[in-house]
Amino acid sequence: MSGTDVNKLGKVAVLLGGTSAEREVSLMSGTGVLQALQSLGVDAHPFDPAERGLHELKAQGFDRCFIALHGRHGEDGCVQGALEMMGIPYTGSGVMASAIAMDKVMTKRLWLAEGLPTPRHVWLAPDQQDAATIAALPAQLGLPLIVKAPREGSSIGVTKVNAAEDIHAAVAESLRFDPDVLGEEFIQGDEVTCPVMGEGASARALPVIRIVPPEAGYDYQNKYFTDDVRYLCPSGLPEAEEHEIQRIVLAAYRSLGCRGWGRADLMIRASDRQPFLLEINTSPGMTSHSLVPMSARAAGIDYPQLCLRVLAAARLDSARLQTQPQPA
Repeated sequence: MSGTDVNKLGKVAVLLGGTSAEREVSLMSGTGVLQALQSLGVDAHPFDPAERGLHELKAQGFDRCFIALHGRHGEDGCVQGALEMMGIPYTGSGVMASAIAMDKVMTKRLWLAEGLPTPRHVWLAPDQQDAATIAALPAQLGLPLIVKAPREGSSIGVTKVNAAEDIHAAVAESLRFDPDVLGEEFIQGDEVTCPVMGEGASARALPVIRIVPPEAGYDYQNKYFTDDVRYLCPSGLPEAEEHEIQRIVLAAYRSLGCRGWGRADLMIRASDRQPFLLEINTSPGMTSHSLVPMSARAAGIDYPQLCLRVLAAARLDSARLQTQPQPA
């Protein structure tokens, strides 16, 4: 990828900021990507959809977009669909894969259909959130358990529930960010993450990172604004265990139809070392604390080259469809 002709990439918009609850993180990611691409001579410019309409991308002659948006309206297929309509190639997964991956409940359904391991869960739609149904979650999933906002990232709207009497407060916190609620079995053990680059049979898993959080947990603050979390890459896991995690992550990535790049988060159950898929990010963080750059560095890919590789793979779903053989 070092031989990429940056002039052929054209005028590039780095989409950053946006309107989701992860706006602050997206601004940090996008700023890092922008500076990296500019350092390599790419004609890259910042573009915040919260401040300008997406139609301006076409009017201002942008040739492709690096999506550094996180969360809703950036990672969930909405922006991807708009760029498809305008014919502007973009980084990362297409409309369908982005939409499914953003919804943890839909992702779990697909993974379970594919026989991939993910923690037991209960989904509560808006009409299933009466007090008795919520109070039943600890009996269904055991304690401790996790309550999540199904369509948020960066640990936003996530609570670990240790006592049954705390379940209602945890659900109320989740409902601040999403009308649905996801209750999930808590897996005690090692937390790991594994990035992927590429598409289909050519997709490759990068080195696994083991995450060792402080006693306070791996929350939003510790993810992005402190140095209290330890990230181990190499992971220190047995080689066979790391390879099994990479195998599962590749299967999870391919099953959703992801492309370009992504990162899957998992827990390894301490009792039997069984890995469980938690979620997959189709527009991973690129901040100074982010994990894809750390894993890529362990694989010999520095931050600017990582950004360039992701950008060079930008394309449209519709372009792929147009290359398929047409029926006679």
